[in-house]
Amino acid sequence: MPKLPILTGDEVIKALTRIGFQSIRHKGSHLRLKHEDGRVVTVPVHRGKTVGKGLLLKILRDAELTQEEFIRLL
Repeated sequence: MPKLPILTGDEVIKALTRIGFQSIRHKGSHLRLKHEDGRVVTVPVHRGKTVGKGLLLKILRDAELTQEEFIRLL
């Protein structure tokens, strides 16, 4: 299993939009993305701060992506 890189919320959003996730709501410092097949993911967008490892794993579970698939999107 590859090691997850340290990423900002913007970098996570950019990777998810490459596979078809689209922004459906931005409330406060969180952006909600939805895929056409119904998957929904919420990503924190705190400028200059990174997404923690546990939260990134939760985002990947919600997006139904493996770590390897996600790393290929970067």
